[in-house]
Amino acid sequence: MPLGEWVLQEACGELARWHAQGRRQLSMAVNISSIQFRRGDVEETVLRALASSGATPAALELELTESLLIDGAEQVLATIRRLQALGVRLAIDDFGTGYSSLAYLKRFAVDKLKIDQSFVRDLVSNPDDAAIVRAVIQMAGSLNLKVLAEGVETEAVAAELRAMQCDLVQGYQFGRPMPAAEFRRLIGAE
Repeated sequence: MPLGEWVLQEACGELARWHAQGRRQLSMAVNISSIQFRRGDVEETVLRALASSGATPAALELELTESLLIDGAEQVLATIRRLQALGVRLAIDDFGTGYSSLAYLKRFAVDKLKIDQSFVRDLVSNPDDAAIVRAVIQMAGSLNLKVLAEGVETEAVAAELRAMQCDLVQGYQFGRPMPAAEFRRLIGAE
C-alpha cells in the first residue's frame, strides 16, 4: 500500500513537471494493483497525489487488471465511477490474458484497452495472434475505446499495427525504460 501511494505521488509529480515545461499533451499511466484498489482508499490516494502535485486529472490514466474488474463487481464499479467523476481516465491493462469477459467492457466504462504483448510480439508471424489483435482493435473501436498495443519491438510489428489502425503503441521499438530526468531531457522538458 505505501509503495503504491508513493508511485502515484511520484508519477503525478512528474506529470506536473512535464506540463509546467510546456508538454501539456503528455499523459501519465500508472498501474494500480488489485490489492491497492481493494484494500486502500484509492480515490483518496489519487486526490492527494493530484492535489499535492498540481497534476491535471484528465492527464492521469490508471491501469487496472481484468481480474480486478471481474471480482467484487459492485464495489469496483462504485470506485471506478468515483474515479471517473474526478476526471481520471481508466485503462484495462494486459487485455486478453485474464478472464476477458465482454460483459465488463459494457458495464465498466473504461477509456482504453491495452493489448498484452503476448499477442502483439508475434502478430506478424502468427496468424492467430494477428486475428486476435485485429478483433480487439475492431471491437474497441465499435465501443469508442482507444487501444494500445504493448510490447512493440520491431518496425514490422509497428507497421502491421498501423495497418490495423491501432490507436497507440508502446515498446522497445520506440524507447526503453529510463530514469525520469533522462526522459525530461529527451522531450526537452528539463
